[in-house]
Amino acid sequence: MDFLQILNNTAAQILSPVTLGFVLAAIGLSVHFGFAGLLNMGVAGFMAIGAYGFAISTLTFGLPWPVAALVGLVGAVLFSIVMGIPTLRLRGDYLAIVTIAAAEVVRLLFLTATFRETTGSADGLVGFQADFRASNLLPPGRYGFGPWTYQSDQWWVIIIGIITIAIVVTLVWLLMRSPWGRVIRGIREDEDAVRSLGKNVFAFKMQALIVGGVIIAAGGIVTALGTNVNPNVYVTSQTFYVWTALLLGGAATIFGPVLGAVLFWVVRAFLSNLLPALSKIGVLPFLTSEQSQMLVFVLVGVALMVLVIFRPQGILGSKKELTFVR
Repeated sequence: MDFLQILNNTAAQILSPVTLGFVLAAIGLSVHFGFAGLLNMGVAGFMAIGAYGFAISTLTFGLPWPVAALVGLVGAVLFSIVMGIPTLRLRGDYLAIVTIAAAEVVRLLFLTATFRETTGSADGLVGFQADFRASNLLPPGRYGFGPWTYQSDQWWVIIIGIITIAIVVTLVWLLMRSPWGRVIRGIREDEDAVRSLGKNVFAFKMQALIVGGVIIAAGGIVTALGTNVNPNVYVTSQTFYVWTALLLGGAATIFGPVLGAVLFWVVRAFLSNLLPALSKIGVLPFLTSEQSQMLVFVLVGVALMVLVIFRPQGILGSKKELTFVR
């Protein structure tokens, strides 16, 4: 077993587009659940809309990649409005039901053969990063150090992803320090009290849903820049991954989602490399290589249960911010 190679593969995940995309998705979910108390169980749907909006805009309509990214973000705004209008006046659990159903509807629309020429159906979409890669300002070649050695195109995705995360973190920090942020925190705690002060609770909830949804869609776009777009990726388990990352780092915090997403993918990558290696050398003789991969998900689920029981506020969270949506 090459333990050094396992560590290198694990460390490389810190800067992978998937990790950076999930950082953004976790930040958006923190705006929804952590700050506004909205139970969004359709994170995968927002990520799919961002990714497909970007990919379809470049492949079908030939739009420049910045405009295509804007299309994906606008799609998330429309998706938020469509879901929010019938549900945000109701209790939080209704929003959870609607969002998880809406995310599955979106996935099935991208999966259906009816729109194969546009969405690629089950095959997904490839080659939509051409314009993005053409804008690469870095010299061609492979460079870096240690496990963080990538091709020029990969570095370009990483740089854009990190810049996007920096902008989003700053934006959320400013919003949460503003009067708007104090209002949505108040709505999270007791929306009747906020309504009694003359605030339009529905409007603030809708704004929070849109802001968080746009950030999640940006995560979908960053993830898509480093890989292909396929409807089988945007399943319910992806939503649970983002929830795990958020709860690990701490909801209602600025940097908690960043830390949680990075730790989640690093630990998942470590276990995904370690367990099959242990199976091959006979340390885990009762598991095949495929079964050891499934064990990773079991361990992640157990870790999440332990986290919720013993430290529900997460690593960076505060018990003062901990709330359960009623």
